[in-house]
Amino acid sequence: MKAREVKRAKLVAKYAAKRAELKKIVNSGVNEENRAEAFEAAQALQKLPKNSNPIRVHNRCTITGRPKGYMRQFGLSRIQFREMASAGLIPGVKKASW
Repeated sequence: MKAREVKRAKLVAKYAAKRAELKKIVNSGVNEENRAEAFEAAQALQKLPKNSNPIRVHNRCTITGRPKGYMRQFGLSRIQFREMASAGLIPGVKKASW
């Protein structure tokens, strides 16, 4: 699962500029004269790989790959955070604080 997330992150980075450009054209298609161009841009946007959409990238624990209970500040799941804090591997965290 971790490898899949890395692959998705690379695709997002690769297509970010193209996706932003197409979305800008689609959002400007309110006028009659821009409507055809916006429609073509929307079709081009749909042809991009699904995994190039940033919504599809999940936050995962860097150690276990667990997607749930993720703590952004540490990049860990709650379970790994607790184990590392108990072992004294995270500075400034005492058991009384969690």
